[in-house]
Amino acid sequence: MITSVEEIPELAFRTEESELETLRAEIVSFLRDQVDGADADGVVVPVSGGIDSTLSAHLCVEALGPEAVTALVLPCTLTDAENTIDAQSVVERLGVEPTKIQLQPMLDMFEDAVAPEISEQADRRAIGNVIARLRMVVAYYAANVTGRLVCGTSNRTELLLGYFTKHGDGAADIRPIAGLYKTEVRALARHLDVPTDIVEKTPTAGLWAGQTDRRELGAPYGLLDVILHELVENDLGVEGTAATLGVDESFVARYAHRVLENGHKREPVPTPNGDRTGGDALFCELEGRA
Repeated sequence: MITSVEEIPELAFRTEESELETLRAEIVSFLRDQVDGADADGVVVPVSGGIDSTLSAHLCVEALGPEAVTALVLPCTLTDAENTIDAQSVVERLGVEPTKIQLQPMLDMFEDAVAPEISEQADRRAIGNVIARLRMVVAYYAANVTGRLVCGTSNRTELLLGYFTKHGDGAADIRPIAGLYKTEVRALARHLDVPTDIVEKTPTAGLWAGQTDRRELGAPYGLLDVILHELVENDLGVEGTAATLGVDESFVARYAHRVLENGHKREPVPTPNGDRTGGDALFCELEGRA
């Protein structure tokens, strides 16, 4: 069974310098088009000190300039100290003044006022989801008062696995790296000279002490990427993916099930009548007059 990045087969991840430069240019152009199209003054980026938010901040600054980027550093627990220092450092290196807001008082108020009877029974995942949603409340408040868009920092691996909080870090106006597997995120971060210590840092959402992505997901991102790539991009199914990678079928099935189970996180909220947006003719007329 594959257990390390070195054992990963050669797949179609975009990691060559020419491919990475094309990716960089495409994302920078995307960011400019989205901000211009929304007539916004810039973006708000929650920066955690991890590779995804750091890469997102780099791309936003390149696309829009540091004056158009609001970088929020939103620690909640004492375990966030190291990540907070890293977040502030990478943001300052980009020429952006970080806005630091401590969320612990908000969490305390929530537990005391909103859920006093259930807080003792709530597991740490439930509290972690609250923290993620508090972060997004702050991000959208900042976006509202500055006329900016909230920039999500989720990558394709996380989105496929549903490894994000619905209406928390899953909420955003734009997602510049949503099309990149974690393997590609790391490659692009190196291409943009993101500090090595950030690129190689153990991935964590920082929601509780000792929390790591690998521990929660049950495998390193390198292995998850190749499984998802064969399942989703090449549509090989569980059996075909397992055979191609030399991985036990039950192991592949675990992540295939997770992709399907968390589909609701990636889709619009269901309604009895489906999507009744309509008004196409009206929208075309209005766009023609713009």
